[in-house]
Amino acid sequence: MTAPADPSTCSAPEALLTVDGLSLRVRANTRRKRFALTVETDATLTLHTPTGRSTAEAEQFVRAHRHWLLTKRRERERTRPLSPVKQLVEGEVFRYLGRTYRLAVSAEEGASGGVRLIAGRLVVGRNLAAEPQAGRAALVDWYCRAGRSWTGHRLQPWAARIGVTEPDLEVRDLGDRWGSYRPPQDGAGAKGLMSLGWPLFQLPMHLIDYVIAHELAHVKVSGHREDFWRLLRTALPEYEERREDLDELGRRLWMGDVR
Repeated sequence: MTAPADPSTCSAPEALLTVDGLSLRVRANTRRKRFALTVETDATLTLHTPTGRSTAEAEQFVRAHRHWLLTKRRERERTRPLSPVKQLVEGEVFRYLGRTYRLAVSAEEGASGGVRLIAGRLVVGRNLAAEPQAGRAALVDWYCRAGRSWTGHRLQPWAARIGVTEPDLEVRDLGDRWGSYRPPQDGAGAKGLMSLGWPLFQLPMHLIDYVIAHELAHVKVSGHREDFWRLLRTALPEYEERREDLDELGRRLWMGDVR
């Protein structure tokens, strides 16, 4: 067992603890009143402890919650992001609406040309390809523009199916979120705003439709209570299957890392 500096207490600000084969990072906090456990997104384990509690107490708490920890860690490992890192080189693979497109580096495309989809290839200028961050920005901008154009034709039918007013739309970087909905801000008659994350548009169309329907359901129901899922099921009976597919495919998408 790797214990805090004082082997009888968990008073160090951060240390390591191993209990029956489980390795945990220990974080002590003077304001904390009780033990707590978290399973991080990378499947590592953290024990949060009040300052001054003994190692024996910490071990007992971990053992009492061993089943929960193992279950949550397996879930984290199953859903852990496997996002690839891309190179801006000839032939690199990118996806759009579930289809594969290869990158073409062109000496004829200037810096102002950005990225274009031409004859089944994503074409980028040589100067952008030579600057990874500038090339990344150009690709993200293309996904934003293409995604917004595509969604513009899908929004109204889904809004009608759910029975809501079609909101304003933007496609941008939302971090690790696929979408969000913001209610009207300017009083009666104003539209809400639906935001979609640009990586979403690498997915097959039926999974993008799931996210669109999900966010439109928030026009009527905030949060994820049972009435929200009931509304979504009315518009999209197979939503659970699509949500599972999104969880599995989504963690394999390119999220913008380049080298």
